[in-house]
Amino acid sequence: MEAHFVHADKDGNLAVIAVMFKTGEKNAELEKAWAHMPENAGEKNALPKSVDANTLLPHDHDYYRFNGSLTTPPCSEGVWWLLMKYFDTVSKEQIDKFAHTMHHPNNRPVQPINARVILK
Repeated sequence: MEAHFVHADKDGNLAVIAVMFKTGEKNAELEKAWAHMPENAGEKNALPKSVDANTLLPHDHDYYRFNGSLTTPPCSEGVWWLLMKYFDTVSKEQIDKFAHTMHHPNNRPVQPINARVILK
């Protein structure tokens, strides 16, 4: 599973920090959001208390960087991606709950590679 932290500046430039999760221990901070997850994609629920995004980042902040696109149609190019090198964990139950809401394994069609260069 993957989480995206999307950032935009006043000029509309976009940057995304991506964190990968592998099956393992339940993620306590993520569980705060999961407890209020809608049953169906597109529905919205307000969180009664905030989730600390800093605790969802791996302790080591090394990353790969590449220029890519948005993950939702129209999948516009020009997004700076920072993919964290290290994984965090979520439980199988947390992954299953997310999959139940989304009803599919990916949120967009696969995009062309274009001239993407991955930087360390």
